[in-house]
Amino acid sequence: MALRPELIIEVVPFGPDQETTNKLKSICGNHPTIQSLLRGTRHLLLSLELLDPGDIPGNPLKNNPKHSQPRPPSDFLATYYDYTNNRAVIASGPIHNPGLLKTSQLDTQPLPSTEEFELAVNIVREHPELGRFIQEDLVRPYRAMPAIIDSEVRNGRIERTLAVGLLPVQEGQEGNEELLHQIVGINMIRREVIIYATGAPPSSTASVQICEPPPDANQPTVKRGTAGQAQIKVSQGDTEVWSFLAVRPAASSGIVGSGIELQNVMYRGKKVLSRAHVPILNVRYVNDVCGPYRDWQWQEGRIEAVGTDIAPGFRKCSTPARTILDTGADTGNFLGVGIYTEGEELVLVSELEAGWYRYISEWRFHNDGTIRPRFGFSAVSNSCTCNPHIHHVYWRFDFDILEASNNFIQEINDQISTGTSIFNTIGYEIKRTRDNFHNRKWLISNKLTGEGYYLVPGRGDGKADSFGVGDVWLLRYHSNELDDGQGFTSNLNKARANLDQFVNGEYINGKDIVVWYSAHFVHDETSGEEVSHIVGPELKPRNWQ
Repeated sequence: MALRPELIIEVVPFGPDQETTNKLKSICGNHPTIQSLLRGTRHLLLSLELLDPGDIPGNPLKNNPKHSQPRPPSDFLATYYDYTNNRAVIASGPIHNPGLLKTSQLDTQPLPSTEEFELAVNIVREHPELGRFIQEDLVRPYRAMPAIIDSEVRNGRIERTLAVGLLPVQEGQEGNEELLHQIVGINMIRREVIIYATGAPPSSTASVQICEPPPDANQPTVKRGTAGQAQIKVSQGDTEVWSFLAVRPAASSGIVGSGIELQNVMYRGKKVLSRAHVPILNVRYVNDVCGPYRDWQWQEGRIEAVGTDIAPGFRKCSTPARTILDTGADTGNFLGVGIYTEGEELVLVSELEAGWYRYISEWRFHNDGTIRPRFGFSAVSNSCTCNPHIHHVYWRFDFDILEASNNFIQEINDQISTGTSIFNTIGYEIKRTRDNFHNRKWLISNKLTGEGYYLVPGRGDGKADSFGVGDVWLLRYHSNELDDGQGFTSNLNKARANLDQFVNGEYINGKDIVVWYSAHFVHDETSGEEVSHIVGPELKPRNWQ
């Protein structure tokens, strides 16, 4: 039997490079409009993102038409925090004409950057009681949850307060009996340390019980908006099997990022997906002992990746890249997306950080046309994840089977008694549940050619509860429905995925289709059961000519 030719991977950088981003930072910092707002204040640049105009908050063009091909980012969005006036300031404008930037005030609290967290740790170092514990390496500061504590209010306004965990290196050392695990609040406006009577702020826990995962290595990460887009092509012999644009998590779209993002996915020269990503991720604990939390998907953690850097944030690996789920350690030599082949699959993998959580964003592409989106769950040392909790991850699949229009969806249920399958064409937007008993799946096809892709639920993807809210949403495409508009929060109602707002009775038969798919992972360290920490569906071709 003749061996198939090996997979050939070509990667070409796409869009603005890091030098462009650095120039924009300098231009913003010196721009008269920004200077007039921030001159004389204590402030910090938290992030600078490169975006399409439709992704900028408040842009009237947010519901702009879809483009058939990926385009390089055209605009930028810089986010500053002004501690003197306790406000977030954003500046946006065109990349190639940054002098036209516009500024406004952000009503929500942006997520902290690595630099801001270090500023918070330095405030603890100056504390008259807690400071010596850090200085003498008796406690290890770590990034705790909630990242932003919204309970510190003065004059009716939330004062920006970050959480810093203090984990004793050795519990109960002689002469240091007062050394306890705790999470403190750092008021960045008044530069004060807040010590909580319970040992942790509301919606969090710090106790002597520490889960088994490794300690936070606190390795450097990258700012949101770091350059990282690449055009990837996979060939076997003379045949182009796959091509798509990949975006590293730090450069991904959405209000809180969306992991490894894919655009313009082509299988054997024909369009499958316009965009695929994970814009929503949240977690709720049994009895609400911690959280709930709406997490973020842009902050990259380090992975072990041996190979060659082929584009900013992309490394072609000579052996499979390894994450915390493989090594059990919170360390690595690379930030970004590891690319490698495993058998007849191309694999893209990255690790994400959100406080003490570690998430794995992965995509697998098989030569037979199967796409396997995957998401994994882990954590570093803390007290919350010792308690049972459920993670909910929401993929957004913008299907364009051959083209953006003329797509339709059929729901398929196996009839166990007869061994046949019933195909039901979906006419209008709807929310559906998984049904493993009837092997329920969905087929998204081109109405003119009959070519399509099955969406097959993973057997371990769980089922929605009152917080997970749903399994599958079948919707019509709108560019302003990239996510549900919610950033990080520990508010129960806001932390829920608000995708039901998009189900408003629009006709979807023969239209441009978007499918949201959710998986629900029960994480219970007390169960004693060995379960996979990875979830995800399969996308499988049908009648692909």
